[in-house]
Amino acid sequence: MSISIGLAGKPNSGKSTFFKAATLANVEIANHPFTTIDANHGITYVRAQCPCVELGKPCGQCQDGVRYVPVEVIDVAGLVPDAHKGRGLGNAFLDNLRQANAIIHVIDVSGGTDIEGNSVGIGQHDPLEDIEFLEHEITMWMFGILKRNWDRLSRRIQAENLKLEQVISDQLQGAGVSIHHARVALSKTPMSDNAAKWTDDEMIALSNALRLESKPLMIAANKMDVAPPELLERLMSADRIVVPTSAAAELALRMAAKSDAISYRPGDKEFVMNDGLSDAQKAGLDKIKMLVDENGSTGIQECINTAVLKLLDQVVAYPVEDENKYTDKKGRVLPDAYLMKRGSTAHDLAYLVHSDIGEGFLYAVNAKTKMRLGEKHEVEDGDVIKMVSTK
Repeated sequence: MSISIGLAGKPNSGKSTFFKAATLANVEIANHPFTTIDANHGITYVRAQCPCVELGKPCGQCQDGVRYVPVEVIDVAGLVPDAHKGRGLGNAFLDNLRQANAIIHVIDVSGGTDIEGNSVGIGQHDPLEDIEFLEHEITMWMFGILKRNWDRLSRRIQAENLKLEQVISDQLQGAGVSIHHARVALSKTPMSDNAAKWTDDEMIALSNALRLESKPLMIAANKMDVAPPELLERLMSADRIVVPTSAAAELALRMAAKSDAISYRPGDKEFVMNDGLSDAQKAGLDKIKMLVDENGSTGIQECINTAVLKLLDQVVAYPVEDENKYTDKKGRVLPDAYLMKRGSTAHDLAYLVHSDIGEGFLYAVNAKTKMRLGEKHEVEDGDVIKMVSTK
């Protein structure tokens, strides 16, 4: 499992509730800042349409055609202004964020908490301010790392004719910046030709571009069920991907489903109450039903899917041993589902399955069409592929 999604935001925005709703992990949830001290790691799932329905071959790996593909989610410590200078739990936050491939910024869209995460009453804080401050903190964190030893590094670039993107990637490797990220960021940022003469403003601009490339970010407009409509509308108008959410409602549904009080799968647009519920349980679930009916869902599954499939541009591929029966060596139908960057090839998939298969790769077969595929064939979402290898 190579994909990690970071849940970021100020304290008391609902991050830990989001995390528990997405993972059912046992975490502390409380109405005060810094509930999360050490990062919580858990497993959540991307919801995909399983090919077994289309193929007419029940796989036993999905739920009525709904396939859940695991990814890691990290609930990091709450962020406050000047975290990049070590304020609050800033160092812990930023250290945990290194591992994230993408970020879901959980924002209290009700406006009930100030920039520090303190309760101030519904509608008393502009949630748009939270977007700017978090992105600024991550940019300044990257700038601090990039700036470190830059005088010496920039002289080496000239003296040894080193590639600029390689040096930047090496310097920011711990923050998850690749050579590709550095190359794209440089192409989008006007910089002086002489790296030794870069100003702080230029390096901050470059760091911002590096953040955008290496830590793509979306917004979870959380607490939508209690948010003033004008604040939700204001946040939805931001130039970002924004998904309204109610982590509290999703957690209630997940816990109710776990106890068999309802029939519900994450991402469903409705749920069914089972027999034996008390009047109080029915009343609580009726309120959530109104929320789900009005919004289409609680938004939590949509956030996970958007972060992985849109922000990180992933597709789901299904490798098999037998292209006619769609099975592995043990006869299991569509046993595995792999997330891959859109544009990845059949040869890339072979390496994901096993390095030996990648090294001995000859060709692949599209199990749906029985067409032979070359090593450069780009895998599409939902492809079922057999790899032919010398190993």
